[in-house]
Amino acid sequence: MPFQKVQTEKLSTSVVRQVELLILRGILRPGERLPAERELSERLGVSRPSLREAISELQDLGLLTARAGSGIFVADVLGNAFSDSLVRLFSAHDEAVFDYISFRRDMEGLAAERAARLASDTDLMVIQTVFDKMEAAHPKRNPADEAQLDADFHLAIIEASHNVIMLHMMRSMYQLLREGVFYNRSIMFRQRTTRSELLEQHRAINTALQARDAEAAREAVVRHLDYVEGALADFKKAERNEAIARQRYEHEQRR
Repeated sequence: MPFQKVQTEKLSTSVVRQVELLILRGILRPGERLPAERELSERLGVSRPSLREAISELQDLGLLTARAGSGIFVADVLGNAFSDSLVRLFSAHDEAVFDYISFRRDMEGLAAERAARLASDTDLMVIQTVFDKMEAAHPKRNPADEAQLDADFHLAIIEASHNVIMLHMMRSMYQLLREGVFYNRSIMFRQRTTRSELLEQHRAINTALQARDAEAAREAVVRHLDYVEGALADFKKAERNEAIARQRYEHEQRR
């Protein structure tokens, strides 16, 4: 008969499973510090020895890491998404930049469509909250803050699509974006008109999502990333033109 005796799961195993799911679902994020041992054991309702056993197992699995004098942190599980050699290759070629935008356009369009259909009311509240922060940050003209909120907005949509594979894949991609591997986000915010247009594009995405209009949400994402692609192409062209102009200028001075 295909039956086996039911065994009671160890408390430490239950803790491991819970933390694994929190990381898998993107609730606990890379680099996030866990609460102190006493507080965490109370929250989980387990003894501190059981908690220590679970944390040790999660460290062996590469999901948690200890920092001397600082505590226990979620490991940088995204850091292994691309080899160092591939990251250097991305950085060295403009082709990777435009392929990256194309990839985002496809994935984030799909994520927006899924979010419009599958997001809970709370998911949509998170997206609305991030957009409200974008609006509040706009008059302050801080490129770093605006870039961070821009990334947070798009990641909130991906989270709301409820596909954990897409979530972790796109988080790894955004990590490279933050590190300037694909392009320097601050160049998108240098002109007042560009900043205003980007905000309105995000407003259109948010409006479609809040209305649960899947088609409009996807189209708004595609229009936004088409604009980003065009702006970056213009920037790259301007850089090349300036390099040529400097050569002409230096040559003219030597004549």
